[in-house]
Amino acid sequence: MSLALAPLDISVELGAELPCRKFDPDLWFADAPAELELARGMCGDCPLRAECLAGALERAEPWGVWGGEIFDRGAIVARKRPRGRPRKEDLARDADLRAETVARVAEVTGRESVRLAA
Repeated sequence: MSLALAPLDISVELGAELPCRKFDPDLWFADAPAELELARGMCGDCPLRAECLAGALERAEPWGVWGGEIFDRGAIVARKRPRGRPRKEDLARDADLRAETVARVAEVTGRESVRLAA
């Protein structure tokens, strides 16, 4: 069985325990950075987090929150930036968040390399 299909089979058994099933699914595909951070936080204790993230990477999901990570244009981003020109301190923080994201994805999925947005 493909990793992409595994969470679907298990999620039927777990039912309402999954945050993405319990709350509004639109939250995981929101445009507002604050809403995406909320969805990302809800994924923290999900029993299918690793499988969800691995499946999203395998399927090359274009956007949304999957396995506690934010996808934008098919790549994992440390945070969704608001519209407009970024501030200098935001650029420095993004570099730190990018390193943390790489480490977190490697820990959850066991993959050493993943495609991160620039």
